[in-house]
Amino acid sequence: MRTIRSGIGYDVHRLVQDRQLILGGVKIPYLLGLQGHSDADVLSHAIADALLGAICGGDIGQHFPDTDQSIRNISSIDILKRIAGLLAEKKAQVVNVDATVVAEAPKIAPYIPAMRKNIAQAIGISDSNVSIKATTNERLGPIGRSEGIATMAVATVESE
Repeated sequence: MRTIRSGIGYDVHRLVQDRQLILGGVKIPYLLGLQGHSDADVLSHAIADALLGAICGGDIGQHFPDTDQSIRNISSIDILKRIAGLLAEKKAQVVNVDATVVAEAPKIAPYIPAMRKNIAQAIGISDSNVSIKATTNERLGPIGRSEGIATMAVATVESE
Protein backbone atom coordinates (compact mmCIF):
# COMPACT_ATOMS: atom_id res chain seq x y z
CA MET A 1 0.00 0.00 0.00
CA ARG A 2 1.29 3.48 -0.90
CA THR A 3 1.34 6.12 1.81
CA ILE A 4 1.33 9.87 1.28
CA ARG A 5 2.84 12.04 4.02
CA SER A 6 3.66 15.72 4.39
CA GLY A 7 6.31 17.56 6.37
CA ILE A 8 6.77 21.19 7.34
CA GLY A 9 10.07 23.07 7.49
CA TYR A 10 11.10 26.50 8.70
CA ASP A 11 14.44 28.26 8.82
CA VAL A 12 15.71 31.75 9.52
CA HIS A 13 19.20 33.23 9.33
CA ARG A 14 20.61 36.64 10.17
CA LEU A 15 21.85 38.90 7.35
CA VAL A 16 25.50 39.92 7.84
CA GLN A 17 28.37 41.62 6.02
CA ASP A 18 31.05 39.64 4.15
CA ARG A 19 28.87 36.64 3.21
CA GLN A 20 27.36 35.66 -0.11
CA LEU A 21 23.58 35.48 -0.29
CA ILE A 22 22.61 32.02 -1.50
CA LEU A 23 18.99 30.92 -1.86
CA GLY A 24 18.00 27.68 -3.52
CA GLY A 25 21.61 27.21 -4.57
CA VAL A 26 21.62 30.52 -6.48
CA LYS A 27 24.12 33.27 -5.65
CA ILE A 28 22.12 36.48 -5.49
CA PRO A 29 23.94 39.81 -5.78
CA TYR A 30 23.28 41.71 -2.56
CA LEU A 31 25.27 43.73 -0.05
CA LEU A 32 24.59 41.20 2.74
CA GLY A 33 24.60 37.43 3.04
CA LEU A 34 23.22 34.92 5.50
CA GLN A 35 25.19 33.84 8.55
CA GLY A 36 25.49 30.14 9.27
CA HIS A 37 27.68 27.06 9.61
CA SER A 38 26.85 25.97 6.07
CA ASP A 39 26.20 28.35 3.18
CA ALA A 40 23.13 29.38 5.26
CA ASP A 41 20.68 28.82 2.39
CA VAL A 42 17.42 29.21 4.36
CA LEU A 43 15.34 28.05 1.41
CA SER A 44 17.16 24.75 1.05
CA HIS A 45 17.23 24.29 4.84
CA ALA A 46 13.46 24.71 5.20
CA ILE A 47 12.90 22.25 2.35
CA ALA A 48 15.35 19.81 3.96
CA ASP A 49 13.41 19.92 7.23
CA ALA A 50 10.10 19.49 5.40
CA LEU A 51 11.44 16.41 3.59
CA LEU A 52 12.84 14.96 6.81
CA GLY A 53 9.55 15.63 8.57
CA ALA A 54 7.63 13.75 5.89
CA ILE A 55 9.67 10.59 6.59
CA CYS A 56 9.90 11.10 10.38
CA GLY A 57 13.63 11.53 9.83
CA GLY A 58 14.39 14.10 12.50
CA ASP A 59 15.65 17.53 11.54
CA ILE A 60 18.51 19.09 9.63
CA GLY A 61 20.43 19.82 12.84
CA GLN A 62 20.51 16.13 13.75
CA HIS A 63 21.95 15.16 10.36
CA PHE A 64 24.16 18.22 9.82
CA PRO A 65 25.08 19.64 13.25
CA ASP A 66 26.80 23.00 13.41
CA THR A 67 29.39 21.40 15.69
CA ASP A 68 30.69 19.21 12.82
CA GLN A 69 33.63 21.09 11.32
CA SER A 70 33.86 18.62 8.42
CA ILE A 71 30.70 20.15 6.95
CA ARG A 72 31.58 23.81 7.56
CA ASN A 73 30.42 25.88 4.54
CA ILE A 74 28.75 22.82 2.97
CA SER A 75 26.47 23.65 0.06
CA SER A 76 22.86 23.34 1.11
CA ILE A 77 22.13 21.82 -2.29
CA ASP A 78 24.49 19.02 -1.23
CA ILE A 79 22.47 18.73 1.98
CA LEU A 80 19.33 18.27 -0.13
CA LYS A 81 21.07 15.62 -2.22
CA ARG A 82 22.03 13.70 0.93
CA ILE A 83 18.49 13.94 2.25
CA ALA A 84 17.20 12.65 -1.10
CA GLY A 85 19.42 9.63 -0.42
CA LEU A 86 17.74 9.13 2.96
CA LEU A 87 14.35 9.27 1.28
CA ALA A 88 15.46 6.66 -1.26
CA GLU A 89 16.61 4.38 1.59
CA LYS A 90 13.08 4.61 3.01
CA LYS A 91 11.61 3.99 -0.45
CA ALA A 92 10.01 7.43 -0.40
CA GLN A 93 9.63 9.65 -3.45
CA VAL A 94 9.07 13.40 -3.36
CA VAL A 95 5.73 14.37 -4.87
CA ASN A 96 6.06 18.13 -4.49
CA VAL A 97 7.62 20.97 -2.51
CA ASP A 98 6.08 24.37 -1.80
CA ALA A 99 8.12 27.11 -0.13
CA THR A 100 7.76 30.78 0.74
CA VAL A 101 10.77 33.05 1.29
CA VAL A 102 10.10 35.99 3.62
CA ALA A 103 12.44 38.96 3.08
CA GLU A 104 12.17 42.70 2.65
CA ALA A 105 15.11 42.68 0.21
CA PRO A 106 16.46 41.73 -2.21
CA LYS A 107 13.73 40.94 -4.70
CA ILE A 108 14.17 37.28 -5.60
CA ALA A 109 11.55 36.84 -8.33
CA PRO A 110 14.14 36.90 -11.17
CA TYR A 111 16.04 34.04 -9.51
CA ILE A 112 13.11 31.73 -8.77
CA PRO A 113 13.33 29.66 -12.00
CA ALA A 114 17.00 28.83 -11.30
CA MET A 115 16.19 28.02 -7.65
CA ARG A 116 13.40 25.67 -8.70
CA LYS A 117 15.73 23.91 -11.13
CA ASN A 118 18.53 23.52 -8.55
CA ILE A 119 16.22 22.16 -5.87
CA ALA A 120 14.42 19.82 -8.27
CA GLN A 121 17.71 18.37 -9.51
CA ALA A 122 18.97 17.91 -5.95
CA ILE A 123 15.91 15.95 -4.82
CA GLY A 124 15.25 14.13 -8.08
CA ILE A 125 11.96 15.60 -9.25
CA SER A 126 10.75 17.86 -12.05
CA ASP A 127 10.99 21.59 -11.43
CA SER A 128 7.26 21.69 -12.21
CA ASN A 129 6.82 20.04 -8.79
CA VAL A 130 8.78 22.74 -6.92
CA SER A 131 6.94 25.93 -6.02
CA ILE A 132 8.81 28.92 -4.62
CA LYS A 133 7.11 32.14 -3.67
CA ALA A 134 8.37 35.36 -2.09
CA THR A 135 6.76 37.80 0.27
CA THR A 136 7.75 40.55 2.67
CA ASN A 137 7.04 40.88 6.38
CA GLU A 138 5.52 44.34 5.78
CA ARG A 139 8.44 45.91 7.67
CA LEU A 140 7.34 44.25 10.91
CA GLY A 141 9.77 42.55 13.31
CA PRO A 142 13.37 41.49 12.65
CA ILE A 143 12.60 40.17 9.15
CA GLY A 144 10.74 43.39 8.37
CA ARG A 145 13.76 45.41 9.52
CA SER A 146 15.91 43.44 7.03
CA GLU A 147 17.87 41.76 9.83
CA GLY A 148 17.35 38.32 8.32
CA ILE A 149 15.53 36.09 5.88
CA ALA A 150 13.11 33.30 6.77
CA THR A 151 11.55 30.48 4.76
CA MET A 152 8.65 28.11 5.31
CA ALA A 153 8.25 24.92 3.29
CA VAL A 154 5.91 21.97 2.91
CA ALA A 155 6.93 18.71 1.24
CA THR A 156 4.76 15.81 0.21
CA VAL A 157 6.26 12.35 -0.26
CA GLU A 158 4.86 9.01 -1.29
CA SER A 159 6.26 5.75 0.02
CA GLU A 160 5.67 2.04 -0.31
